[in-house]
Amino acid sequence: MLLQIALRRKASALTALVTAAAIALLPVPAAHAQAKGPPVLRDTETEQLLREYTRPILRVAGLEKQNIQMVILNDASFNAFVADGRRIFVNYGAILQSETPNQIIGVLAHETGHLAGGHLSKLREQLATAQTQMIIAMLLGAGAIAAGSTRGSSSAGNNGLANAGAAAIAGPQEMIRRTLLSYQRQQEENADRAGVKFLTATQQSPKGMYETFKRFTSESLFAARGADPYLQSHPMPAERVAALQEFASSSPYWDKKDDPALQLRHDMVRAKISAFMERPETVYRRYPQTNDSLPARYARAISTYLHGDLRSALAQIDALIQVQPNNPYFYEVRGQALLESGKPADAIAPLRKAVALSNNAPLIEMLLGQALVGTDNKAYTDDAVRILRAAVAREPEAPLGYTQLAMAYGRKGDYAEADLASAQAAYLRGDNKTARELATRAKTRFAVGTPGWVKADDIVASKPPRN
Repeated sequence: MLLQIALRRKASALTALVTAAAIALLPVPAAHAQAKGPPVLRDTETEQLLREYTRPILRVAGLEKQNIQMVILNDASFNAFVADGRRIFVNYGAILQSETPNQIIGVLAHETGHLAGGHLSKLREQLATAQTQMIIAMLLGAGAIAAGSTRGSSSAGNNGLANAGAAAIAGPQEMIRRTLLSYQRQQEENADRAGVKFLTATQQSPKGMYETFKRFTSESLFAARGADPYLQSHPMPAERVAALQEFASSSPYWDKKDDPALQLRHDMVRAKISAFMERPETVYRRYPQTNDSLPARYARAISTYLHGDLRSALAQIDALIQVQPNNPYFYEVRGQALLESGKPADAIAPLRKAVALSNNAPLIEMLLGQALVGTDNKAYTDDAVRILRAAVAREPEAPLGYTQLAMAYGRKGDYAEADLASAQAAYLRGDNKTARELATRAKTRFAVGTPGWVKADDIVASKPPRN
């Protein structure tokens, strides 16, 4: 959990001391520091692989029934963190840079250690205590400054009293900040140990976790040189990695290798991420034509369709399908390529195949629904409504499903349901104003008290979702 503790002053002048007494200590994820954060990436293949990576770890951690979700963020840096006790956030860069399943699994085990240890709630308690302590210290310091000011500014004694008051503010701030950072360092060490414990319990090697942290030690040694270790939110890198190596290398599974089939799936996901997220020249450097592996061919096929050569891309995808005819994601990519190239009717067949092979994956169902709606053929409307309703029932936080469902209902002439679905899509996008307007209109179209009316009323009365 890569957290920084940000200590921010509201004001520094005497007239602002009461405001400054309400100073906040906020945990800010390093890769999620902006207010809205980077957008979320959705991909069935990648999410399924991450769920399989975390499922055994969550089970031994006692979190199997907590419905912990994996969220992929659109950020190329290597980072993963927990922020709300029910989701593990992973930058796509962390997946792309993890050369083996074990490396990313080790990171996920570490984050699970934070969840299992209740570190978020405990940190909030520490922050609340620190804030109370700081408010008291600042108010006492403000009183001393005020006392010095009211007795006249020319007296050296009075100036000394005012200076003492300022010191009474600054001193506790620094002490409390160091205490909090020390507390976070201990949390990180505990999460490392818990992660190794979970990996050992699931008969997996902790070497990947060690390799990842060791790599970052090498990259950060120069930046950390000369730094005060007590001002870092994590232990000094070399110190932390040395401790990790000591207890991780004692695992009986230290030298256990990843299953080759799992390694292939991992490499396929990395190839897909590279193709979608990196520039084509970067993709071709990673996966040159001389590389005839399945992941390399996958990356080149996706990059080809993304950059305009549909015919060549389809030929490459069809060649992949010949190698793995039951791989749902090859059919998904074929359908997506056709759909995004303005050929929704041609996209229907491969997307139906992808839905069937993926056990009705809702995100792929949404693509199929989009293709059905995109044909402008009213004969597909009822099928689109059925498929999209099933998709949003299992994936209720994806705006795409509701947007396409609204279009399908509109084509049927069911404007009440169309307004409701549009309102739900706007709500999920964070456009609360539009969501309320559409939901208000939907309420006028539904009979009072019906399920549709109740859902619309809930949106009208609700607050926008927090990411």
